[in-house]
Amino acid sequence: MSVELFLKLWTLFAVVGIGFGAARAGLTGGAVGLRTLSNIGFLVFVPGLLFRTTATVDLVALPWRLVAAFFVPLLLWALGVWAWQRWRGVSGSDDPAAPAARAVTLSFGNSVQIGLPFAAALFGEEGLRLHVALVSLHALLLLSPFTVLAEADRARAAARHTGALAIGETLLTIVRQTLVHPVVLPVLLGLAWNLGGLALPQWLDSLLQMLGQGAVPLCLVLIGVSLAQYGLGPRWSVPLGMAVLKLLLLPGLVGACGVWVFHLDGVPLSVLVMAAALPVGSNALLFAQRYQVLEGETSAVIVLSTAGFALTAPLWLAVLAWWRAAGG
Repeated sequence: MSVELFLKLWTLFAVVGIGFGAARAGLTGGAVGLRTLSNIGFLVFVPGLLFRTTATVDLVALPWRLVAAFFVPLLLWALGVWAWQRWRGVSGSDDPAAPAARAVTLSFGNSVQIGLPFAAALFGEEGLRLHVALVSLHALLLLSPFTVLAEADRARAAARHTGALAIGETLLTIVRQTLVHPVVLPVLLGLAWNLGGLALPQWLDSLLQMLGQGAVPLCLVLIGVSLAQYGLGPRWSVPLGMAVLKLLLLPGLVGACGVWVFHLDGVPLSVLVMAAALPVGSNALLFAQRYQVLEGETSAVIVLSTAGFALTAPLWLAVLAWWRAAGG
């Protein structure tokens, strides 16, 4: 790993540390302040970032084979985690949204704060262009379906608890809660704007860009505040195991699919594997805080996976170099 990338990782940890220190010093208002910060990030900054991304992305120019090679195994992996957690139950939580939250945590990579500079430094302009294509659809294709699943699981649990709502009423509740959602709604509005061929006015584009830039540091501060609030938890081995799965097993699955199903090689294959190998992104924490479930665990996984990335990134780069040398 280059000095530049190491310094970028150090900067991320420094901002997380600032949030942790501020919370320990009593500057963030405890649990109430944490909820306020989370709401500001999830209801103001992140929607602005998502709307601008989907409204301006060039859908025609997207490398669709790379997109499919990344998101097909990623979604299958996430759905498998959700199904497994629903079947066996999530330790430490009986909230119906917990399986969806854990699935997002084990799937959503830090494709912006770490992924963008990493792709640019390692793979140049071509690699950065391919990585941005994945980033543009990341929240839409991962957060949206699991928002639906979380809302559906909660609606079913509420129906069982209150005495079985009518099917139509239950479906209406799921649709309403899913669409009027700070992740799904701005993505759908952005896509509608994009497909309508509309250009963003300069004043609106500047406003959304400013909100998007604020989302990154706020999310990092939130990680630190959450760690101060919840700690690593008594069962720290659980977030450590989740970090290992995200950093080692998921990239192997995505890479194998890219090679043997979608027949990728060269820079596209490298971008694919390294995007899957990224540590857990802060949107996973925002998702957990949206449903007030597994927040401490998610914070711990983010920090542990980000630290572990310094070790696993060179490992995956070595695997890719070996594959190229072997004529793969």
